[in-house]
Amino acid sequence: MSERPPEGSEETPPGAGSPETGPRVDADETAGEETYALSSELIYAVEDALDAGETAKVSELLQPLHPADLADLLEYLTKDERRLALDIQWPFMEPTVLSYLDPLVREEVIEQIGPKAFAQALSELDSDDGVEVLEDLDEDVQHRILASLPRAYRLLIEESLTYPEDSAGRLMQREVVAIPSAWSVGETIDYMRAAEDLPDDFYDLYIVDPKHHPVGFAPLSRVLRTRRPVLVTDIMDHDGDMRTVPVTMDQEEVAYTFRQYGLVSAPVVDESGRLLGVITVDDVVHVIDEEAEEDIMKLGGVTEIDLYSATLDTTRARFPWLVVNLATAVLASSVIGHFEGAIDQLVALAVLMPIVASMGGNAGTQTLTVAVRAIAMKDLTEANALRFVGKELLVGSANGVLFALLAGAVAWLWFDSPALGLVIAAAMVGTMIVAGLSGTLIPLGLVRLGIDPAIASSVFLTTVTDVFGFFAFLSLAAYFLL
Repeated sequence: MSERPPEGSEETPPGAGSPETGPRVDADETAGEETYALSSELIYAVEDALDAGETAKVSELLQPLHPADLADLLEYLTKDERRLALDIQWPFMEPTVLSYLDPLVREEVIEQIGPKAFAQALSELDSDDGVEVLEDLDEDVQHRILASLPRAYRLLIEESLTYPEDSAGRLMQREVVAIPSAWSVGETIDYMRAAEDLPDDFYDLYIVDPKHHPVGFAPLSRVLRTRRPVLVTDIMDHDGDMRTVPVTMDQEEVAYTFRQYGLVSAPVVDESGRLLGVITVDDVVHVIDEEAEEDIMKLGGVTEIDLYSATLDTTRARFPWLVVNLATAVLASSVIGHFEGAIDQLVALAVLMPIVASMGGNAGTQTLTVAVRAIAMKDLTEANALRFVGKELLVGSANGVLFALLAGAVAWLWFDSPALGLVIAAAMVGTMIVAGLSGTLIPLGLVRLGIDPAIASSVFLTTVTDVFGFFAFLSLAAYFLL
């Protein structure tokens, strides 16, 4: 069970409601400023009801929750509590909960309810959600679930799974509203009212030629405002205004296209230009979150969020990256060892040298963070790389001079040695300049080599700033002070 504060030791968080009523609006909040995240009180109430075996109470607490919140709550619970909650709530649970669950928790659900029941719930999802749920599962589990799906739905999922991982083909929804170019608005509306296989939510209608190539699109709102006899081709935006997405396009490129052009949806086409499906903005929001999360994890040397992984699996995943860091630390230490005699003669060097390396590392990390994010957002390319490097060189130089004055003054006053102050000042200027250059050139160089800069930039940067910082400070000290 989750740890909780002692009774009366914690006030109710602003915006949190009672377990029964959900979100609460404080008296000083205006309308529409509710907080919809799960409250701690609700989580504790569910845990207490599960421990007490109060089945009706658990169902009463879980039933009103949005599928996304219910998924979060299941993830907060321990494994045993989660099994009990699923036993109680599964018959009443909306299938969309599956698309919000962490993949590891999703596997627990399959293990508990069985592939057949899982497949039945899965078949009620739109195809894009179905692919998202299935693609992270082990291959043998995938096959067992696919075998239990209705044939038409299974074929859609299987075809989507043949496309590259993280591509538009995996992201797209196969259920798309495609209208023949010869239809009128009235025929279109009648079709939408009668058809049973349309997606639950859609924003644009895609007008296609006899070969099923999209020739334009019309927002649903425009169709509903137009008189019935008007042809859809008379109200559509033509293909020159339509941003089509190749089925093999990387999802990061898809997200950039949506952000750049303010899209709500976009058609997905194959190599011949034939309409295959549609990507909607809700899927892109998920991609943006996933890509940002991936970059943050890589910068920290973690391949993925391992909140629900077993301890041994987490240890094994993090170990290789820490080995690399150990190797770079040994390299930096070897530089220090080379000046062992100088440090023995002047203990102040041992006290001050971490300051130089630390400032260089922090300054380089600032530049590196900006550079990696700019590369990911396509704001930093070869076209403006030289200007960006030049700017960061000037920033590093300016900060180097400013912190040289500060560090030099501190060293002078601390050890009553003007010469020592000048040495650390000179080392600080050089280290800050190198840090600024490294923070830009390392990620740009990795991109040129076809390597994701989020993966290895931080290790290279730390090595460069530590080695140069120690070498610059200790070599200057050895030359001028000893």
